[in-house]
Amino acid sequence: MTQVMWTPEAAMAEHSALSRFAREAGFDPFDYDGLHRWSISDIEGFWSKLWDFAGVIGERGNVAFVPDQAHWMTGARFFPDASINLAENLLKRSGADIAVVEGDEAGGRRQMTADQLRAETARIANGLRAAGVQPGDRVAAVLPNRIECLVTLLATAAVGAVWTSCSPDFGGAAITDRIGQVKPKVLFVQPHIRYGGKAQDISERLSEVTGRIEGLEQIVVIGEGTLDASAPVAAYADFGSDGPLEFTRVGFNDPVYILYTSGTTGKPKAIVHRTGGVLLQHLKEHMLHGDVRPGDKLMWYSNSAWMMYHWMVSALACEATIALYDGAPILKTSDGFDCGPLWRMVEAEGLTHLGISPKYLATLAEKDFAPGREADVSSLRWLMSAGSPVAPHQYDWIYEAIKPDFGFASISGGTEILGCFLIGSPFHPVRRGMLTTRALGLAVNVLDERGAPVIGRAGELVCTEPFPAMPLTFWGEGGDERYRQTYFADRPEIWTHGDRATLNADGSAVIHGRSDFTLNPGGVRIGTADIYNVCEQFADVEDCITFGRPVDNDEEIILCLKMGDGRQATPELANSIRTMLRKECSPRHVPAAIYMVSDIPYTINGKRVEGACKAMISGLEVKNKASLANPDCLIEYARLGEGAAL
Repeated sequence: MTQVMWTPEAAMAEHSALSRFAREAGFDPFDYDGLHRWSISDIEGFWSKLWDFAGVIGERGNVAFVPDQAHWMTGARFFPDASINLAENLLKRSGADIAVVEGDEAGGRRQMTADQLRAETARIANGLRAAGVQPGDRVAAVLPNRIECLVTLLATAAVGAVWTSCSPDFGGAAITDRIGQVKPKVLFVQPHIRYGGKAQDISERLSEVTGRIEGLEQIVVIGEGTLDASAPVAAYADFGSDGPLEFTRVGFNDPVYILYTSGTTGKPKAIVHRTGGVLLQHLKEHMLHGDVRPGDKLMWYSNSAWMMYHWMVSALACEATIALYDGAPILKTSDGFDCGPLWRMVEAEGLTHLGISPKYLATLAEKDFAPGREADVSSLRWLMSAGSPVAPHQYDWIYEAIKPDFGFASISGGTEILGCFLIGSPFHPVRRGMLTTRALGLAVNVLDERGAPVIGRAGELVCTEPFPAMPLTFWGEGGDERYRQTYFADRPEIWTHGDRATLNADGSAVIHGRSDFTLNPGGVRIGTADIYNVCEQFADVEDCITFGRPVDNDEEIILCLKMGDGRQATPELANSIRTMLRKECSPRHVPAAIYMVSDIPYTINGKRVEGACKAMISGLEVKNKASLANPDCLIEYARLGEGAAL
C-alpha cells in the first residue's frame, strides 16, 4: 500500500461541489466508484446533470447524447441542438469584484474588475466585428501572458470566432508552422517582451511571420514597436470601440480553439476543439475535481500557447479570480537565483490554487528553496502539476518544503482533449507518487498486449466511451482521417492516448511515459519516466534524457546526464545510478551506456525529445527541428558513440 501524504478533512469533502453533485444525482457522496460508473454508463444522464448543476448559460436543446452504433466514439454527438457562447459563460460575473490580476518578473501588477474585463472585451469584440470577423473565422495571438492576451481570447469567443495562439518566444518558423496553417483573419502581436530579466525586440521575427500568413487582413500591435507588414496595422489602444458586450451563440460542436501538437515528427497537428466540449470539460474539472469555488484565486504558470493557459482561463466560469504571470519563474541575480516570484504572488494575492510543472519543483529542490519558509502560503488549498509525471520523492518535498495541510493533484491528459483523464479530487487521499483518480465522465482504462483491461500492471492508457471534449477534427485537408489514424487506428472506436500507465486497485494511477518513447530492451517495455524518477534523486544531475539505441535486432538503453554547474559525471555516479535503478525499478532498467552531455533537447513546449536523440545516434534525420527550443545540441548526440561511456 502506498503512503498517504494527505487526506481531505471531512468538512472539505462534505461541503465540496462534488459532494453536492453526487447527492443531487442520487449517490452517496463518498461512493466515488459508484458515481464514476454511472458517469460513464449513463452518458446522457451525466452530462445533462452537469450542464444543469454548473448553470451553463445557453439553450441546451432536448437531446444530450446521440450514439452511433457503427462509430461508437467518432460518430457520437453531444447536445446537437444546443446554442452557447464560451465567453458568455466565462464572463457571467459582473460588478466590482476582481476578475483577473496580472504580475510580472519585474514586480509589476495590474488588475481588472469583472465590469472592467467585460467592457474591455466588448471593445475588442467590436473591433473584430468591424474587421469582418465572423463565426468560424480564426483570430491568432502571439502574446505574453498578460491581460491583453486574455481579452483577445474572450473577445474572439464572444463573436463566435476561433482563437489560436503561439508564445512570443517561439521562432518564426515555429509560429508559421502553427498559426500559418489556419489562416487567421486578424493577428494580435506584441513586439517588445521581457523574459529572464532581458528585454527583447521581436519585431523582425513578427514581420517575417506576417508576410508568410495567407489571408491575414488585420494586425493589431500591443505596446511599442512597429512591423513591416503587408496587412493593415492598428494599435491595440485604438482598436475597436466602446459599447455593449454582445455574445454570438454558436452550436455546441462548433470550434472555439485550435491548439497544436509538439511537432517533433512533422508539421504540428492543428487540433480543433469544440465550444461546448471545452466548457463542460473545464467546468467539471474545476468545479468538481478541483474544488474551485466562487471567490477563489487560481494561477497556472504557463505561456499563452500551452493547454493549461486555456484550462486556467475557464476558472472564470466558476466565478473565481485568475492570476496571470509574465516572465521567468526563477530569476538570475548578482549573487545567485531568485526562486520566489510565483510564491510572492501566492502571498500577495492569497492564491487558493497554484499550478506548476515537475521540472520547476525539481529546480526549487535542487536550489534548496522552501516556499513555505520564504512566503506565506497559508491561503493555498491546492497545488497542481502537469506536463510530465511527478516523481515519488517530489511528493515528500512538496509536503515538507511547502506545507503539510493542502491537497496536491498530479494531473494527466493532453492538448488533444484540452483536459484530464486522471485528476485530483476533494474526496480522495493523496498517495505518494500516484495520480489520484479517474475523471468523471471518462471511461479510462489500461489495456495489456491482449487488449484486456488490467489492474496493477502497466499497459496502454485508453478511453472506451465517448465524451464531449474529443476534438472536432484536425485542421486542414484530410483532417478527419488524420484524427482517426492518430487516436483510433490501433483500437477501432477506442481512444488510445499514447501513454503507458498502471491503474491501481484503490483507483490511483501511475504514468510511465509516452508509448512512442517506450524503451524495449529484450522485448520488455519500459517507461522512460521510471528512469527519470531515479535520476532526479541525484543532486549533481541537473537534467537527463534516456532513449533506445538499435543493436542486433534489439535495443539497448542509453542514458545521458546534464550535470549541474561545476559538476562532473564520474564512473562512481554512473554506478550509483545503475544500482538505484536495479533496486527501485528492475535490472531491465539499467542503461547499457551512460554519457555526460552539455544540454538536453526540448520542444518549445517544454517536453524532452527522446525520439530526436534516438534518430541522431542512429544516423537518421530529425524531422521538423523548428519545433525544438535548442536543436543545435543534437549534434552532440550524433557523436556519442565516438566517446567513452561512463
